[in-house]
Amino acid sequence: MDPVRLIVIGGDAAGMSAASQARKRRGREDLEILAFERGDFTSYSACGIPYWIGGLVEGPDGLIARDPAAFREAGIEVRTGHEVTGIDLDSRTVTVRDLAGGRVLREGFDELVYAAGATPVRPVWAQTPAGGVFGVQTLGDGAAVDAWLDSTPKPETAVVIGAGYIGVEMAEALIRRGLRVTCVEKADQPMSTVDPDMGALVAEAVRKLGIDLRTGVTVQGLETREDRVSAVVTDAGTLPADIVVLGLGVRPNTELAEAAGLPLGSSGGLVPDLRQRVGDGGVWAAGDCTEVLHLVTGRRVHIPLGTHANKQGRVAGINIGGGYATFPGVIGTGITKICDLEVARTGLTSREASAAGYRFVTATVESTNRAGYFPGAVPMTIKLIAERDTGLLLGAQIVGRTEAAKRIDAFAVALWNRMTVTEMTALDLGYAPPYAPVWDPVLIAARKAGEALSAG
Repeated sequence: MDPVRLIVIGGDAAGMSAASQARKRRGREDLEILAFERGDFTSYSACGIPYWIGGLVEGPDGLIARDPAAFREAGIEVRTGHEVTGIDLDSRTVTVRDLAGGRVLREGFDELVYAAGATPVRPVWAQTPAGGVFGVQTLGDGAAVDAWLDSTPKPETAVVIGAGYIGVEMAEALIRRGLRVTCVEKADQPMSTVDPDMGALVAEAVRKLGIDLRTGVTVQGLETREDRVSAVVTDAGTLPADIVVLGLGVRPNTELAEAAGLPLGSSGGLVPDLRQRVGDGGVWAAGDCTEVLHLVTGRRVHIPLGTHANKQGRVAGINIGGGYATFPGVIGTGITKICDLEVARTGLTSREASAAGYRFVTATVESTNRAGYFPGAVPMTIKLIAERDTGLLLGAQIVGRTEAAKRIDAFAVALWNRMTVTEMTALDLGYAPPYAPVWDPVLIAARKAGEALSAG
């Protein structure tokens, strides 16, 4: 009997996790695996690109977990520089273009993993042939930014468009590379994934880094000179720019899936079941091209993160390999760092809780990461959102410095297990002066949220 043939579209976290798990459970004589990756790299940390550009880590090799040669040794054939351009579910084939040689191939499959990831949002005004305008999604993108920063003439001014996670991280990276940086955000605050009062703390810290943060500003176009970007035109004036970085978010890369007739959700992402299957059988999807179930609201959302991609790919691979696994969903946990400022969130913001129809209270506390008398104690701000009638924790946000943001994990565990803020006040958390005050900020925030419930 011929081996089952698995084709994987996408060679990063989700696709290669699926391939690795399927291979682990089925021998080479039973399962043939062929993965196609449009770029030159496999299994890498895209989240590390800003830190590479900023000189904090080595790249690109330092960001690669496993290269194509390692996969081939494990019995997974990887073809980089190959773009899948079509999927025919009736004939069970994919059409593939060799980007270097120009050949067009047709390959058959028994099982298919769609893990094409996401693509940066690129408005019409940013679709220019001029050099110096970059999205930052792949290691290839990072290499292009790095090369441009070392080009001649050497860039001196940068404009980052968008002040979300990637925007503020890239703004910091460019400051570290010695550029004058302006960060433009259409909303009234940076980091719209946190509430406005917490976003104000982020804005203050970003400006203290020397970044010219401009909120409530809309980009209208670009100016170029001699095939290079020279300025960004906004409704509040024109900003000089030798390099422009787009931090406008991403969208699911599902054009091929849609053309093949696979089901998409409201965000444009694929909608897999608990086992990561889509369609009528033999097709699986994982990673940034999919929607996930938000366990607090019960709604499907698009939250592109490597953590989810790895888990979803692992689930798909286990099932393809004959095992059984499910991906239950997410609660919206995220974390980032801008120089020494740490920002984290989990669950719902106030705006998201209102949109979901919750009645809730909020509580905000100021505390320190260590006992106040211990060297290195610095302040942090924690904000909690709790359902008014039940006291269930709905969300948490943290802005602080050393040892602040990872406290979000305690809130994430509590949220995952549907704890009330009153129950949280009794948690037996670790205490020693170098690590926390006698009342950890997590407990102080829970206690204050409980008081807000009683007052309501």
